[in-house]
Order: sequence, then C-alpha cells, then structure tokens
Amino acid sequence: MAEAAVLSAGARLGRTWRLAAILVLGFASGLPLALTGQAMQAWLTVDGIDLATIGFFGLVGIPYTFKFLWAPLMDRFEPPFLGRRRGWLVLTQLALGGLLWLMSGLSPATAPQLFALAALAVAFLAASQDVVVDAYRTDLLPEAERGLGASVHVFAYRLAMILSGGISLIWAGQWQSWPRVYAVMAAIMVGCAAFSLLAVPRVSSANKPLASDPKKELLGFAAMLAGVVAGYVVARQALVVLGLNPDDANKWVQLLFVLAEIAAALPLAWWCSRKAGFETLNQSLASYFAQSGAGAFLLLIVLYKLGDAFAGSLTTPFLIKGMGFLQEEVGIANKVIGIWLTILGAFIGGLIMTRLALYRSLLFFGVLQLVSNFGFYLLALLGKGAWGAVMVPAFDWGIVSLHTPASLDWLLLTVIAGENISGGMGTVAFVALLMGLCNHRFSATHYALLSAFAAVGRIYVSPLSGVLSESIGWPAFFLFSIVVAVPGVFMVWWMRRPLQALGTPASDGAADD
Repeated sequence: MAEAAVLSAGARLGRTWRLAAILVLGFASGLPLALTGQAMQAWLTVDGIDLATIGFFGLVGIPYTFKFLWAPLMDRFEPPFLGRRRGWLVLTQLALGGLLWLMSGLSPATAPQLFALAALAVAFLAASQDVVVDAYRTDLLPEAERGLGASVHVFAYRLAMILSGGISLIWAGQWQSWPRVYAVMAAIMVGCAAFSLLAVPRVSSANKPLASDPKKELLGFAAMLAGVVAGYVVARQALVVLGLNPDDANKWVQLLFVLAEIAAALPLAWWCSRKAGFETLNQSLASYFAQSGAGAFLLLIVLYKLGDAFAGSLTTPFLIKGMGFLQEEVGIANKVIGIWLTILGAFIGGLIMTRLALYRSLLFFGVLQLVSNFGFYLLALLGKGAWGAVMVPAFDWGIVSLHTPASLDWLLLTVIAGENISGGMGTVAFVALLMGLCNHRFSATHYALLSAFAAVGRIYVSPLSGVLSESIGWPAFFLFSIVVAVPGVFMVWWMRRPLQALGTPASDGAADD
C-alpha cells in the first residue's frame, strides 16, 4: 500500500510538471500572435494607415500556413546538448526576443516596408516556435491527459493574448508608445527561453527522427525554397503579361497578385522537394495522407474556423475606426474581458468534452460560433451606445492601470462575450482533433501541416476582408462572415462517422495514427 501511494504521488507530480510545462509553453506560443496581428493592427490604425493596407499587412502571418514545409527540419535535426524539442524551443524563443526588440525601433508610418519585413520575420519565428511547442505537447502527454492538456494550452495561449493583445493596447494608450510595448514583449520572450532551457521535462526518445542523409535533407529544403521563389515569379509575370499591374491602385488587382503568387508557389515547392529527395517532408506527408479521409479532414480544418476568421480578421480596426471606440476601451473590452471569456469558454468546452464525444462537441460548438457572428452584425447596424454603457472605476493592478473611470458599451460587451465564449469552446475541440490526427514519429510535421491549414482562414481572409469591408460596408461584411461559417458546420455533420471513430468522451483526440 505504501509503495502504491508513493507511485501515485510520483505520478501526480509527473503530471503536474508536464502540465506546468504545457502552461508556460502555451503562453510563449500565444504571445507573438497578436504582435503580428491585432496589436499590430492597432499600431497601424493609430499611425494613420488606411484600412485596405492594414488588411494586406495581415499577410505577414503567411509563415503560419507554410510552416509544415520547414517543420521536417525540426523533426530531423537536433540542436547539440539540449535535445530535439528543447533545443529548438530555446533557439526560436531567443530569436523572437531579439526580433521583437528590433521591431520596437521601427515605424510603420515612415518605413512601412521595413516594418512589414520585421513583422514577417517575427511571424516566421513564431510559427517555428509553434511547430516545436505543438510537437512537444503531442510527444509529452499520454492519452489520458490530452483533453486536459488541450485545455491548459488554450488557457495559457489566451492568457498570453490578454497581455499582448489586450493589456498592450492599454499600455500603448497610457504610455503613448507602441515601441515601448514591443520592447517589454521582447523581454518576456527571453524569460520564456530561460524557462525552456532550465525547466521543461524531456520527452521520450523512443520516437526517433527519420534516419536520412542530412546533406540531402538540406538540399531538398533548398530546392523547396527555390520552388517557392519560382512559383512567385512565374505567377507574377503571367499576370503582367495579361496586362495587369502589381502596383495598381485597385486593391482587388493587388489581391489577385498576392493570391496567384501563393497558389503557384506552394505546389511548385512541394514538387521540387519531392524531386530533390526531401525525405523527412516526403515521408511525413505520405504518412499523414495514408490515413483514411486525410484530405477530407484537411478541408474540415480549413472550414471549421472560417466564419470566425472573417468576423475577427479586422475586429480592432472595426472597433477603433469603424465604431469610434478608444484604444483603452477596446483593450479592456475586447482583449482583456473578451479573452478571459475565451478562457472560460475553453474551460466549459473541456468539461463538456469529458461527457460528449468529439463529433458532437465539434458540431455543437461550431453552431455556437456561427450564431455568435450575428453579434458583430448587430453592433455594426446599431452602432456605439445603442444599449447604453457601464462605468468601469479607476484601478491599479500593477502591470496595468486605469487612471480615470471609463465607460464600456453594453452592446460591445455582449457581442464580445458571445463570440469569445463560443470561440473558446470550439478551440478546445479543435486542438483535440489536431492532436488525434498526428503520428508521433512525425508529430512536428503532422501538427504543423494541420495547424497550417487551420491558419489558412485567419491569414488569407485578412486582405480580402480589408477590401471587402471597404466595398460593401461593415453590416454586409459581417452577414457574409455568417454565410461562410455554414460549410464548416456541414462538414462536421458529413464526417460524423470518422469523427466518431477518432474520439470518445474518455480519449478525444488521443489516437496516435
């Protein structure tokens, strides 16, 4: 009995250590997202950048949709001394800290191209960090802990977004300085790197990387990059031959160039990597597509959050420029209160998933996400002050303070509550789905592939959203976001049998292959 008690205590300690690591790494993973997303949009907005250009700035997030192309290198190569997962964690987090510090010294108004390049580099490193964090979490957690681990990850991720996407807006308003905000975020990322170096538990070495010629792997990666460049050039020149100008003042023409270049670059890069023998990429993708319904699952992953992606792609410019809310008001309502509500939604979603199968959870949460988009339509239609306001007293919490009482719009709070609670619930089921589709041998590449497809909506709808919202107005834009959410819900219902086979209440998303 005493020995069993000791083992039980040891097992509890091990689980606590694992979940603590997931908590900190989830925070590190969530911190950079807003800094190349909605926090950056706020910086661009207050610097006077036009709405369509802000939409195009959303394309700096492109690395999130291509990360599976270099994820194989993180599966194949192991930085010396630190191990395969820990080494890449430390390297990417230190580099992120340095680049955020560099970005803090730039101005989007006076040097927009250099600023966009720095933001693109931050997104590349953030996507690379996500590859390692997702693979580490998938490797570290046993089946019984995956549902809880998904909830902890979502909690920490959203907590980081409260800081970088909510409190940062309050700081920027009070300090009158976005560069200072980014410098603080750089220091926090360095702290996360120190934790990764000193405190994360090692993962099992049983799932070793593919044994392949490292020179051939690097040659294959170089060929893949050459394919990206060739696809970009071919698509651009083809449109020029047709008489189109990439610098045309018409934003729809600019958008056509961007989408054509991406559409040509990705398949050509894949073809070049196959011809050059990029074995880790080729075998890991072959392993995923050998699963029954692999292509249908990718379509489901793209569509499930598409309505949310449209509604949320330009939320910050909509609230600041379209509705006339102050930065501090948006920071408190949308980024602080809203993200806490997302965490609440994730917690509720995790509890529901202990009782409800993966298929039913995805279907129920998907319908809630669709319905929540009506709130933004209502806000755009009725406008600021339609339901009155509530006063928030002055406060000082150390890291953030409000020097004078401020009013918060009731309709805004209601919309934010519905959108964030339903979004948090949907995210928990979504993360469990992604983990369940991964093979441990290629967990970095598989999860990167799946999460890259999940990011397609969030990244590529941004330029379309900017042009569309200027063309048809905010109310019609949010109605459109509701329409594009319908196919995702339909896909869940259509794939009910494979989803039922993939997850049960006891082990949603726990399958290895």
